[in-house]
Amino acid sequence: MTVRLLGAGAAAPDLRLPATEIAAAWGRGPGRGHVGVCAPDEDTLTLAWEAATAALAAAGLEPTQIDACYWGTSRPPFAEGPSHAFLAAGLGLSSHAAGALCSGSTHAGMDALLAGADAIAAGSAQTVLVVVSDALRPAPGTGFEARCGAGAAALILGGAGGHAALGTRVTRSRPLLDRYRGDGETDNRDLYDARLFREEIFLPAVSEVASALASFDVAAWSLPDPDGRLGAVVAKLVGSGAPSSTAVYGAVGDSGAAAALLGAVPAFDAPGLVAVVGTGGGRTTGVLVDVETPVPGAALALDALAEGRNASYTEALRSRGQLVPGGETIPMGVPPESALFARGADEMFGLLGGRCVDCGTISTPPSIHPTCIACGGAKLEPVSVARRGVVHTYVVNYTMPAPFVAPLPIAVLDMDDGARLMLQVIGDGSDVAIGRRVDLILRKYAHERGVPVYGFKARPQKEGA
Repeated sequence: MTVRLLGAGAAAPDLRLPATEIAAAWGRGPGRGHVGVCAPDEDTLTLAWEAATAALAAAGLEPTQIDACYWGTSRPPFAEGPSHAFLAAGLGLSSHAAGALCSGSTHAGMDALLAGADAIAAGSAQTVLVVVSDALRPAPGTGFEARCGAGAAALILGGAGGHAALGTRVTRSRPLLDRYRGDGETDNRDLYDARLFREEIFLPAVSEVASALASFDVAAWSLPDPDGRLGAVVAKLVGSGAPSSTAVYGAVGDSGAAAALLGAVPAFDAPGLVAVVGTGGGRTTGVLVDVETPVPGAALALDALAEGRNASYTEALRSRGQLVPGGETIPMGVPPESALFARGADEMFGLLGGRCVDCGTISTPPSIHPTCIACGGAKLEPVSVARRGVVHTYVVNYTMPAPFVAPLPIAVLDMDDGARLMLQVIGDGSDVAIGRRVDLILRKYAHERGVPVYGFKARPQKEGA
C-alpha cells in the first residue's frame, strides 16, 4: 500500500541562545548563530504536542481520527514511564489509538517515521501521526554546546489522498559510538575525537546512504549537520547545493531526533523528490518523499521556527536545569503520583468541563463543581473546553517560591464556548491585557519526584492574529 503524506507541522522552543553568549562565558572567540533552548515549562513532550497540533490542523483532522501515534525522541520525559500516554492524552487522541514511543538515540525520529509508514502499509492503521521532538542538553563548556538545539516536527500519514508519497528507504548500521549518554547520565557527552568522528564514523555512513538516494532525481535534501559544516560536506559529495535543512539548523541548531524531519518539512512546500536522512546510535537511514503538490502546513514551518526570544547564557543554563538555586524548594502539597492526579488525569489532559444539561453552562473544573454553577443542576456532561478565549482579568506575581519563577502571570479567561478558566500565562505578563485573545497550549507546570506535571497555559495571541 502506498503511504501518503496528508499534512505537516513544526514547532520550536521559546528561547534562543546566541553562540556569542556561550563564547563570552568561556572566553572564546566570537561564535556564530544561535540554538533553540526549552523554557522552564517546555520539554520534548510540549514541543511534540505543538508540532502535532499544527499538523492535525493542516491536515484538517480531529485528534480522534488518528489510529496510531508514533513518537520519536532521544529524551522522553520519563526514562521509564507513561511518556507516550501523556502525549496521546494531551492531544486528545482516542484511548484506543495504537502506536509506540521510539527512543534510545537521535535515530529515534527515523524509527518513528518508518514505524508509522509500516503501520499504514500493513493495513493496521489508516491514519497515523508521526511526531518527532528533541531538546539536546550538552554539558557546559563542551565544543558542541553552540550547536545543540531543540525542535519538533509532525507528519500525518494515510493510505490514500494527500499530497506526497513515501518511497525508497535505505539503512546502514555500524557498531560505533557517536554522541551518546551513558546510563543515568543527563548531559550528552562531547566527542572524544572530533576528527575521528568526522572521517571514520559520520561521513562514511551518511555519505553511503545519501549516495544511494542520489541515484534518483532529488530536488531537495535534509541532511544531518552536527557541527554546522558536515551537512554541506555531504551535500557536496552527492552533487547538491545547500540542503533545505540548512535554514532549520540556522534557526534552532541540531534538534537531535527531530532534525531529519524538521529539516525536511519546509521542502515539502514544493513539488519534487525530497531526500530525508537521519543518523544516530550507529544507524543511518534515508527516505525519499515524492512531493506532488505542496503539503499543507509545510509553508508555515520556517515561520514557526522564527519565533522565540534571545536568552542569556545564565538563563539557558537555568532552563536546562544545569544551574539551580541552593536551599530547599517548596514541595507540591499533593504528590503527582497520588490519587488526586490519577483521578484527574483525563480532566487535566483533556481540559474537560461539565456542561449543564438543563441550561448549557460549562462548569470548570468539574471535579470541584459537580453541580452547575449557574442553575445548580446536577446533570453535567463532560465536554472539552475551547482552546481560545479572551482575558477577563489577570494578576502578575512578582514573588514566588522555588521552583516557580517570578514574574508569574495568572489570568481568568472567558473561553469561546462560554467556559471560564483560571490558568497561568506564558511569559512575564508584559503582553497580557484585559480583552487580549489567547490560545491554550500544553506546558509543564512542575517536575517533582521525577514526575513531570503537565497542564494547559494561556499564550497571548499576536496583535492582529
